[in-house]
Amino acid sequence: MPKDLWYNRRPMEPLEHCELCPRRCGVDRLHGQVGYCGSGVLPRVFRWGPHFGEEPPLSGTKGSGAIFFSHCTLKCIYCQNAKWSNGGRGEDISLKELVSRFRHLAEVGCHNWNLVSPTPWLPQIAEAVGELAQAGIKLPIVYNTSSFERTESLEAYRGLVDIALADLRYASERSAEEGSGCRDYVAAARAAILWFWNRLGSLECDDASIARRGLIVRLLALPGRTNEVLENLVWLRNTLGAEVAVSVMAQYNPVGQARVTPGWDRRLRQEEFAPIEEMVADLGFETGWVQPCEDETAECMLGDDMTAGYGEVR
Repeated sequence: MPKDLWYNRRPMEPLEHCELCPRRCGVDRLHGQVGYCGSGVLPRVFRWGPHFGEEPPLSGTKGSGAIFFSHCTLKCIYCQNAKWSNGGRGEDISLKELVSRFRHLAEVGCHNWNLVSPTPWLPQIAEAVGELAQAGIKLPIVYNTSSFERTESLEAYRGLVDIALADLRYASERSAEEGSGCRDYVAAARAAILWFWNRLGSLECDDASIARRGLIVRLLALPGRTNEVLENLVWLRNTLGAEVAVSVMAQYNPVGQARVTPGWDRRLRQEEFAPIEEMVADLGFETGWVQPCEDETAECMLGDDMTAGYGEVR
């Protein structure tokens, strides 16, 4: 495995003055300080194992080897995993245990290692993956992110990105502030997606249709804000071209704070999602998936079935 930037410094040095995400808190995590996300030194994981709810080229037949990390750099009021992502629940594990979990996911045949919300833990993940690489154990790495990233951090840990599964949730600062507590989201996310595209390019799959490299952009349709998905689709088409893979999701469910927040407290309506489906087709994206929009009154499934039922872009 080619040496990457994390080999050129003390592995945990970035935690002494943490600026891994765009918030750049500057706290000394090595000596007990915590910033906005609340992350410490030991990686905190709330769930791990083969995951079958991702896009088809990632889940395949044997599952995506997902590790869901606790603590998040956003505070989404509709987050289905808020107890872990924002509340910090989970299990603190050693570097040795993190290595063991990556190894197990490879041994059971997962198609990839899927890093879910990895940003606060990049130094620890890099050490674990580097140790396995030296032992000849390697899978494609899915960088599964909200896209609220610093391109400097992405560049420093570029060895952790074979496939980017990158959200593009908002097109307005107001929505980003209301929904995720992050007015600067749009600029950061679009910059990160450009970085992924310039480094990885379009999605590449093997003969079994399993992803090996490239970018997938996820767009979650939000109630009353579907015009922002339309705006982001146009931005993607004009900036990256028709070759970028898009995954449009209709699975929004008002949980947590969203239940009591006006404008966020309902499911999508089919009539507001229909223009998105039309736009995806009209813009001519060559690769992608669109979830069907269920009736607003239908119960939304949580867990591994959350992203089931994708229809391919036609």
